[in-house]
Amino acid sequence: MAKDELVFLPLGGSGEIGMNMNLYGFGPPDARKWIMIDCGVMFGDLSTPGVELICADPTFILEERENLLALILTHGHEDHIGAVGLLAPDFKCPVYATAFTAKLVESKLEERGARIDMRVIDLGARLKIGPFDLEFVTLTHSIPEPNGVIVRTPLGLVLHTGDWKIDPEPTLGPVTDSPTLRAIGDAGVLAMVCDSTNVLSSGESGSEMRVKESLTKLIAAQKGRVAVTTFASNVARVVSACEAAYLAGRSVCLLGRSMLRIVGAAAEVGLLPGGVKFVEPEQAGFLPKEKVLYLCTGSQGEPRAALARIARDDHKDLVLGEGDAVIFSSKIIPGNERDIFALINDLVELGVHVITEKDAFTHVSGHPNRDELRKMYEWVRPRFSIPVHGEARHLEAHAEFALTLGVEGAIAPRNGDLIRLAPGEPEIVDEVPSGRWLLDGAILMPEGSGPLRERRKLSFAGIVVVALAVEEHGALAAPPAVSVIGGPKEAPGGEDVETLIAERVENAYLALAKPKRLDDAAVELAAARAVRNEMTSIWGKRPGVVIQVQRV
Repeated sequence: MAKDELVFLPLGGSGEIGMNMNLYGFGPPDARKWIMIDCGVMFGDLSTPGVELICADPTFILEERENLLALILTHGHEDHIGAVGLLAPDFKCPVYATAFTAKLVESKLEERGARIDMRVIDLGARLKIGPFDLEFVTLTHSIPEPNGVIVRTPLGLVLHTGDWKIDPEPTLGPVTDSPTLRAIGDAGVLAMVCDSTNVLSSGESGSEMRVKESLTKLIAAQKGRVAVTTFASNVARVVSACEAAYLAGRSVCLLGRSMLRIVGAAAEVGLLPGGVKFVEPEQAGFLPKEKVLYLCTGSQGEPRAALARIARDDHKDLVLGEGDAVIFSSKIIPGNERDIFALINDLVELGVHVITEKDAFTHVSGHPNRDELRKMYEWVRPRFSIPVHGEARHLEAHAEFALTLGVEGAIAPRNGDLIRLAPGEPEIVDEVPSGRWLLDGAILMPEGSGPLRERRKLSFAGIVVVALAVEEHGALAAPPAVSVIGGPKEAPGGEDVETLIAERVENAYLALAKPKRLDDAAVELAAARAVRNEMTSIWGKRPGVVIQVQRV
């Protein structure tokens, strides 16, 4: 008879930063029960034209959905909850989250018209789900109510940290629950599945209290209008900016959809201090410039966010210019450099004074640097380390670092690696299908699907559409009609490209034997070949080609 096993399976978030999706299984290999921890997204980029959201491929667990007992959410960042509305209705299992995280998920469900079995739990909650005894442990991070999850099973205890740091002076919410972490360390921890984001950074990540003190001085020193941009999910930073504004005699106005949504959720669950109030944009516009501060979305250069619209001078509620200041209370996420620098340049062109983390102490990370990782390992003392939440370089560096901290072994997994944690020494025992699903408009599709491949090609070399009207006996009823989209209109010699293509297509058609002219497939093949050859000769690129044959 097969023996029970405890396994860990990352489907997303191991090998990249984003779209976290992790599974724990317990039972014999042919009859495991599963829980999922987090269900997040990452965002599309130039390599995925038309795609805004990307999530982990859930095919494996969808096929096991009758054995999926619960989805546990550690906190409310998009890379941990962003796919809940897309996937959880199909999982058909309860979803557990603390109040603030649940509120953020509910707003996403409303947007999609989706329903799930959401169960709101308290900080520090403990619940029994099948063979899993789960306990939430309070940590600190850059969003309210971050939780680690203690996973107790008959084969051992695992700490799944989620995202965390050690902030001795958080400005919102409790400090890290180190007594509970020390207690499980004393009891014995089989493995710690741990955040790797900042493993390459020495020292400590820094405290929100120091940022608050710095923002207070910075804002007090400004004479004109002030706009502060930060991650809307960092409610503690939002509150710090508000309190700094009040000390400087400024009223606060929120700009940006996600800022309004997240701050509204924080207010609904009672996270905002009583003195934090906001003025509407219509009121803010009548205040003296030295009496107002705007909190804006768009710190990563997002083109549709409030700050980008302000920088383009097309925001209906705010115009910035000489004497005004924009404070970036955020870091540059790798990959966003071009958009952020373009945004900063647009602001400077308006005469705005721009202050970033390079100019002043305006930001600290929400993830642990090496000194904090060392302290966590000292508290928890796991036998084995399983680094997650990082690119390959982060995971491998974390595994090496953990070995210097006294763990018996470390495995740096990639998405799809099935790790047997117990019984026996932890090891990768299998690999399951993994990958990405992309949200294209309202449709979820696997990465590499036809429409996305075609769109990438169009973004590189455009498309040529040719329409041929062919009479019943094979003669052309008119010259080919040609439309070049996303390509040159004139050849290097000045000739009209569409005319050149039309001539080459007509010659290719006339070169066909008469029986072939009555065969639509043969006509389409000859015409497409003619278009590609002509465009290669003119442009050196092979665009997408669409040939339409109409019999008249």
